[in-house]
Amino acid sequence: MSQPKTVAFHTLGCKLNFSETSTISRMFADGGFQKVDFEEPADVYVLNTCSVTENADRECRQIIRRIKRQSPDSKVAVVGCYAQLQPETIAFIPGVNLVLGTAEKFNIVERLKNLSEENSEPEIHATAIDEVDFYVDAHSFGDRTRTFLKVQDGCDYGCSFCTIPLARGKSRSAEVADIVLQAEKIAESGVKEVVLTGVNIGDFGKGESGSKHRNEDFLALVKALDGVDGIERFRISSIEPNLLNEEIIEFVSKSKRFAPHFHIPLQSGSNKILKLMRRRYLRELYAERVTLIKQAMPHCCIGVDVIVGFPGETKEDFLDTYKFLNELDISYLHVFTYSERPNTAAIEMDGIVPMEERKRRNKMLRSLSLKKRRFFYEQHLGETRPVLFESENRDGFMYGFTDNYIKVKMAFDEELVNEIIEVKLDSINSEGEVIGKSLQFPVSSLQFEMQEAINRELKTVNRKL
Repeated sequence: MSQPKTVAFHTLGCKLNFSETSTISRMFADGGFQKVDFEEPADVYVLNTCSVTENADRECRQIIRRIKRQSPDSKVAVVGCYAQLQPETIAFIPGVNLVLGTAEKFNIVERLKNLSEENSEPEIHATAIDEVDFYVDAHSFGDRTRTFLKVQDGCDYGCSFCTIPLARGKSRSAEVADIVLQAEKIAESGVKEVVLTGVNIGDFGKGESGSKHRNEDFLALVKALDGVDGIERFRISSIEPNLLNEEIIEFVSKSKRFAPHFHIPLQSGSNKILKLMRRRYLRELYAERVTLIKQAMPHCCIGVDVIVGFPGETKEDFLDTYKFLNELDISYLHVFTYSERPNTAAIEMDGIVPMEERKRRNKMLRSLSLKKRRFFYEQHLGETRPVLFESENRDGFMYGFTDNYIKVKMAFDEELVNEIIEVKLDSINSEGEVIGKSLQFPVSSLQFEMQEAINRELKTVNRKL
């Protein structure tokens, strides 16, 4: 094919996908391509896919169809987890030109350049996942405030509901020294916060082909990154409870740079369901980890992943989960409705939960999450905490996060973008947002009140119209 001039990207799924999309975009830039917004006409569109749920698959198909309506002569390349798991299904979607699995996605520029113009059939390049035993560095780029830094890939766990090992292969990571070097380069770009991401980052330390890096584990990585100058904050994206040991918790509690924030997948508060899911812990261990964290860091934010409607989950099992979470000192929930995935053990299990019941349970836990988050916010009202503000101007307001992941709203001020400033957590508005008052820039508080008044007046005018 003749070399296209423009390329656009769209990412579905996790922070790891975002870090890899950004790396792929830099490969296109090195190859002479100009990046444009995904909503603009482009010569090439790259869709980096997720396949954790059926909704992710459906969204992928919808986006591809939208691309072809928008730019019928464009080339469409689909990469990522869905491309590894269902390459023929994707190739069957009208308008797809190239499908690249896990082993091939970082060869996308070369594959596109060699794409045959004569052959109207889409090309598929997806090797068996057992052959994927190499590691590719990745980090997101373009956001001045925060970067997602990939530190690990793949998973050796065999959870009965999960397709990720089938899509990404065995657990593997770079060496600590390599990741520290990446973090130092990121620091030079002015980014203040780095989020460590991967599939199972607590399993850090395995090299290519499953070999073990000498004396390297996740704690060694955390300790090394804590000494990187220029990065104000490191945040751990998600870590399995059985891998979040007391040593990691203690180090973070005393760290110069690691934020007091853990996101810890639970998936179910019922030991019966945890066993069916083939998780590597029971709820007693999970509760123990939460207690250890809160003893070391009472102000720490703790997020939880939960799946509802797993096969065999009775109403009693769900209420067991609800009661467990309600009594646990956590800050918010990410709730997922179970969806059947091909080639998983769970799809063969008895006790299918009707979809309407799954949705009802999801709604109950999302309501619980709102209550948990509100209570966590209320616990810290009146405190002064460091807030890192983002660049987006939303109707005259800006948002940022405290070290312990409280989202704070203030009047937009260009001087505060990508700056960490001391902010008093003043109040919670009707939308559940924490209103901040800057101690360093008191004019911001006056700006906030003026902008709020302007917005109220605009809403009144719009209602009358």
